[in-house]
Amino acid sequence: MVKNSGERQLFDPRKIVTGLVAASKGRPLTEVDFEGLAARVEERLRHEGTEITSEAIGLAVLDELGRLDQVAYLRFASVYKDFENIDDFEREARLIKVEPR
Repeated sequence: MVKNSGERQLFDPRKIVTGLVAASKGRPLTEVDFEGLAARVEERLRHEGTEITSEAIGLAVLDELGRLDQVAYLRFASVYKDFENIDDFEREARLIKVEPR
């Protein structure tokens, strides 16, 4: 994986699971859900080549999470996309409604 800084790291699905646990606190999701999501992201990205960016990983996680739980999606998106105010939440919530997952 290539981070935004240009640093290279091995892809670690546990990092995805850790982020999902935080974003999904109090939601009806389980560790099995998170591990399955991480596995789907990993499989999906394998088909895109060996130089995967952290941005591509984040977007793939958002895509999968939007299908699983929209509240968790918004929470994850707020950190991943660095929301600054309520307008950012509203914009993203509208996107979820317009682009059903």
